[in-house]
Amino acid sequence: MPRGRYSLQDPHDHTPFAEEHFHCAPGPSGWRYVSQLTTPTGDHRGSVDLALDELGRPIRLELHAASWQVRGAALDGVTWVRTDPTGAHATEGNVRAHAFTGTSPAFLIAITRLLRLTPSDSATRVRLVAFTDPVLAPRTVDQSWTLLKRETHGTDNGSLTVDEYQVTALDTGEQHLVHIAGDVVLAAPGIELEDLESPPSVFP
Repeated sequence: MPRGRYSLQDPHDHTPFAEEHFHCAPGPSGWRYVSQLTTPTGDHRGSVDLALDELGRPIRLELHAASWQVRGAALDGVTWVRTDPTGAHATEGNVRAHAFTGTSPAFLIAITRLLRLTPSDSATRVRLVAFTDPVLAPRTVDQSWTLLKRETHGTDNGSLTVDEYQVTALDTGEQHLVHIAGDVVLAAPGIELEDLESPPSVFP
């Protein structure tokens, strides 16, 4: 069960805005990721709880940020309920999309579990509902994912397979690289792995 800490930064000016303390693990029904977020000064900022089924679909998502809350799942595309800080108003949403995304590294892992790309695959288009900070506002985005290469590196704990993905935002054409080993993001825009207590899980 990987356990560790990511630092989250503005991908443009690299200003740090949160640390994400996480643990995750594959299970008999899929994969689960749980984290707590703190501000750079150590105050509580929010939390993430994401569970995937064995096909990589989000069967449960619960996000908290700035007293806002989102609960969602894959249902007729993806469906969610967003609740305001007072708890007085809840709005439902539904989009014919494949999955959710947001600032947490969990979503990058989830997309790779859903797509199951190989280096020989062509670019694969995916529609996502992104929950944007700080109020978890939903926004539909279209991306293209390509697995550029898969490399195995020797480490003190045995071999580590690292996948390098190219992600393209289809509305702007902006591209970036994401490096993932098992269920841990090694590097991505705005995400740095600061601490890892145990090796990434190996998916079958």
